[in-house]
This record gives sequence, structure tokens and C-alpha cells, in this order.
Amino acid sequence: MSEKNQYSLLFEPLDLGFTRLKNRILMGSMHTGLEHDGDEGYQRLAAYYAERAKGGVAMIITGGTSPNMAGMAGGDAAEVFNSPQQVPNHRLVTNAVKAADPDCKICLQILHAGRYAPTPDLVAPSPIKSPVITPYPPKELSTEEVEQTIDDFVNCAQLAKQAGYTGVEVIGSAGYLVSSFLLEKTNKRTDEWGGSYEKRMRFAVEIVRRIRERVGKDFIVIYRIAAMEMMEDGSSWEEVVTLAKAIEDAGATIISTHFTWHEARVPTIATRVPRAAFAQVTGKLRKHLSIPVITSNRINMPDVAEKVLAEGCADIVSMGRPMLADPEFANKAKQGREDEINTCIACNQACLDHHFKHKQVTCLVNPRACNETELNYLPTKAPKNIAVVGAGPAGLAFSVTAAQRGHNVTLFESNMEIGGHFNLAKLIPGKEEFYETLRYYRRQIELHNVDLRLGQKVTKEQLQIGDWDEVVISTGITPRIPAIEGVGHTKVLNYREAILGEKPIGKRVAIIGAGGIGFDVAELITHSGRSASLDVNVFAREWGIDFENHPRGGVQGIQPKLEVADREVFLLQRKATSLGRGLGVTTGWAHKLSLQRKGVHMIAGVNYQGIDSDGLHITVNNEPRTLNVDTVIICAGQESLRTIYDELNESIENLHLIGGAEVAMEIDARRAIDQGCRLAASL
Repeated sequence: MSEKNQYSLLFEPLDLGFTRLKNRILMGSMHTGLEHDGDEGYQRLAAYYAERAKGGVAMIITGGTSPNMAGMAGGDAAEVFNSPQQVPNHRLVTNAVKAADPDCKICLQILHAGRYAPTPDLVAPSPIKSPVITPYPPKELSTEEVEQTIDDFVNCAQLAKQAGYTGVEVIGSAGYLVSSFLLEKTNKRTDEWGGSYEKRMRFAVEIVRRIRERVGKDFIVIYRIAAMEMMEDGSSWEEVVTLAKAIEDAGATIISTHFTWHEARVPTIATRVPRAAFAQVTGKLRKHLSIPVITSNRINMPDVAEKVLAEGCADIVSMGRPMLADPEFANKAKQGREDEINTCIACNQACLDHHFKHKQVTCLVNPRACNETELNYLPTKAPKNIAVVGAGPAGLAFSVTAAQRGHNVTLFESNMEIGGHFNLAKLIPGKEEFYETLRYYRRQIELHNVDLRLGQKVTKEQLQIGDWDEVVISTGITPRIPAIEGVGHTKVLNYREAILGEKPIGKRVAIIGAGGIGFDVAELITHSGRSASLDVNVFAREWGIDFENHPRGGVQGIQPKLEVADREVFLLQRKATSLGRGLGVTTGWAHKLSLQRKGVHMIAGVNYQGIDSDGLHITVNNEPRTLNVDTVIICAGQESLRTIYDELNESIENLHLIGGAEVAMEIDARRAIDQGCRLAASL
């Protein structure tokens, strides 16, 4: 296929003086969890990075590695690089990347977690505990220990060079050790490492200066700066610029901008965040520097990256999660195949949420991510005729993967469009990225010649008499209707009817069930105006960010202003625990906070007594209450649609059941897609 030039800036080389980046695409740092598996883990890590290098990125930043034992972000010694004995494992990674593409650079990220380390031995500039991240108060570093920590950073960089890395990235943001020296709220020191801003920033500057002295001129040194902490007591714009200039003078090759601390209450990576929302901040900083600048956050398609570069917001575009979703991102963009990109939807369900639960990272839309050595879609030597019933996430994943391998796949779907519950998700404000996943699957169906038959409700007789070597049932789920007296009342509707607008919704609404779908429905019916995820100005108003004036942390003195629908909503759950506990670690808090700001009443410990013309009758802590509502929306889970499987189970030998049709507890697209892909790989 001939290469197109519609992304000319994205594929323009960048001269760094002693070396050159072949394009402007950077795979940003992502923790994987593979390092914890010893030698085998590094072999898997090597395959993971090599696939991204082969996919066309110019440079890769690894997951964070601590320079000493006190700084382990996950509390595991596998995350430390402080000894020559560890060099061979790292060489597995760097050699694999160079073999995949000699032009691809790979840099080790050096991350000292500081007061975020999940260990009683954590350290910080001052003994000030993190309010939400860890339960332990940090030990204050002595003056001698500060010097030793700087030496540890330098040693780690030197070891990285010995291991074949082409550079390092020092993370000086996010609330980790380096950034905690910068803010007065976390640095109360009175020695030469605290006090004035010039003294507070000295720790960061000395790390960069001494690394440069040790590694020489022909080694990439990136510093990741906290351009906006999203906290009222964060850095002023003048301090950000002062630090960036000092880091440049200290010998940094590139400055990478980062936004937020982990304890901040502004979302920056979730799907509700607009694409490239923070690139404008990078562009503002870029004007003060002469070295290249990297921007990041919610840049997930090549046209977005090209626009960022065209507007002068950055020299390099960092995309971490998009490279999990599709390792061929860069090659596809260069070849004009952007409609084939498996787009990151910023759900975080299998990547960041897994990391913070100390589970191996992968990707909801790409189960091969971090599983490259065990999950492969090899061409089949014996093509089969396969019938698939149901074009939801599981059926789609199976169908395109099996067809990609060379099987003959016929996909039956009773509705007139593919997607299953993804067609509900895409309608929720803040979840518009699901349109991209559906676009991807439609294109894959075309590319791999899947025989898609829409509007066909298959009977068991059709499947019994057909010439099928395998039959896959992926018929999905349907809303569960609980046994509540009066549940058939005219004021009651299920979540599907509510989302699709099939029935009117009144001004006073009770939502039965506070799982993910209950929160989504509450978001939908309280929303007014343009979706914040589609408009950076709306997003900034909703979360109290001032991009124009850049007060301290980007948010000081700015009150969130939400457009709220004229509707009173009660979100109810049977469990007595706090609502939202089952939501994603990295996104659930923002979901809940948004609804709280909209005035949604969240009530736990509810027993449902009945529904009638007076409203919804409940008890809360054994106290009877009547909610005078005119609409009740049922979000009480799902049931499997597996009737046709049960009918065929005795008569068809090679019959498979996947996705929600098999297990319908909570909507779980990650499991459905993973299951579909793995079954397709096994046939």
C-alpha cells in the first residue's frame, strides 16, 4: 500500500543533535506488572515492547523503575534497578527493541514513588502523609539521604546506558518524590533543599545535572515536569517556567509535560476528558524553551496528534494507552489506514485499573497487550466454517479474530447494527469513544470478509442443518427485572429503554441499582448541554480549570460550574456500603463526584417494598420512606440470553458459549472481548 502524507508533521523526523527521532510518535510510560515475573517476565516485556517498535513508534518510555528500595511504586523489589547484576534482564528488552527496529529509541523511566510508595519504609522531603494514596506516614530524608538519593538516580541512569537504553526519563510529576520537593505543602524543609522555590526545585535540577555529567552528551535525558498539578496549592505558572528553564540549562534533551497529582480531584486520563485537552498548556510552555517538548493525555488518533503539532503545542506526541490498544498505530497512520486503528477508549479497565490493583496490565480492546508470548492469532492450516450468533463485544472479537486467521465466519445479528451493549455505552455523555470501537469492528468485518447478516434472528433449526464446523453463541444479556411489587407499573422502565429514549422520563426519578449501569443512567438523565468530553471549554468549566490564566495548580480559586438538567434523581442500592465502590479505581471517583455535584441523592442500604401511583416505597435502615417519583428506572443487573444455546447443547458437538451469554453478572466488555479472542485463537 502506498504511503500517504496527510500526517506530514507527525512523520517528520526530529533532530536531537547527537541522534534523530524518525517521527514524532512516542509510546509513553505504562506500568505492566510483567517485571514481577523474573526472567520470564522480562522476556514477555521484551516481546511487548518489540511489537510496538515494529509498529512504527519513534521512541518508547518504559514503565517506571525505582533507583532504590525506598522508591518502589508497587512495593516490589522487581521495580528497582540499582545493580549491575540486573543489566542482563534489561538487555533482553533493549536488544529486542533494536532487533525489531534499529531506529526506535527506548528510554528507561526512573520513578521514585516517595510518599506514594505502598510500604512502611517510604520517604519524602518532609514527614507529610499522602491523604489518599498510602496509609503510611513517610520518613523525612536527612540532608545526607537527599544526596544519596540523587546519587541513586544517577547510578540508575548509568546502569540504563550500560543495559542499552538510548536514554532515561526522570519523572518529576504526579506527586512522586521529585515533585513533592517542589511544593510548599509537601516540602517544609529548612536546609538547602527547602524554603524558597529556588531551593525546593534544586533537587530536580541536581538530578538532571548530575545524570548528564555521568552519561555524557550522547544520551537522551527527558524530564517529566508537572505543568499543572490540578490542586489549589500547586505550582504557579511562573514556577513551572522557572523550573523548565533550569532543567533545560542542567542538560535535559527533552521536557515532557504531565498534568495532575494522583491525589488531585480533576480527571485527566478518563474517557470523559476531551481529546488533547491539556496540549494547550504544553504549547504555552514550549514558547519559553529551546529544547523539544512532549505533550500527552487523551491523544488517541493520528488526526488529533497532527492537529497538536500543527498548532505548535508540542514537538513530540506521547501516546501510552493507544499503543496498548493497537501496536500498529503508527504504521497504520503512515499508510493512510487510520480507519483500521483499534482506538484506545480511555476506559482504564484493564490497564490502569489493573495496575492499581497489582494485577498484570492488558487492554480491554486488545487482550494481546502484555500477552504477546502466549496469545497469538496465527494463520490456520485447516479453515473451518463457523457460525456466530450475536454481534456484541464477544461475538465481534471472536468473528474478526477467527476470520483474520483464515476461518470462514458467518455472523448473525438480530438487530440492524453491530455492537450489543456498546450501542448503549456510546450514548452516555463522556463515553462517546465507543463509536470508535464500533467503527473499528465494522472495518475489520470488511477487511476479513466476515459474512455479516444483520436483522436475522437465527433459529436452532438453521444452526442444526447448516454446514458448520463450529457454532459460537454470543447472544449477550438483557436487563434483569427484580421481583418488586408493582414493577410492571407504567412509571417503570429498564435501563435500555431509558438510554435509548424509548419511554419518557419524568422530573423526579429513582434509579434502582448503583452499579456501573446505574451510574451511567444517572449521568445521562442529569446531563444538559454539550458533552464535556467533546468540548474542552465545557470540561474546564465543569472541573474548575483555568487554562487561560493558569492560577496555582491550574485550579486555584476556580469553582466548577455544571450544566444540570432540571431533574431530581435518587440513586439507590441494596448494599449498605458506600455507592460507587465497584466502579473503576481510576475513573469511578470522578463519576461519583460529578453526580454528587449535580445533586444526585445517593442512598445505600435500601430495601424495595413496592411501586405504585404514590411513588417508590422503600425502607432505609428499617425506616420506611416513600420517594414521590414519577419515573423508576431499573438498573438491577443483567440476565444471560442463552436460550438458543440451551436448545442446541444436546444436538451440536462443537458448540461454544461466550461473553454475557455465559456470565451476566455486571456488564464486562473486557472479559467478553478477551474470551472471544482466546477462543478464536484456539480453533
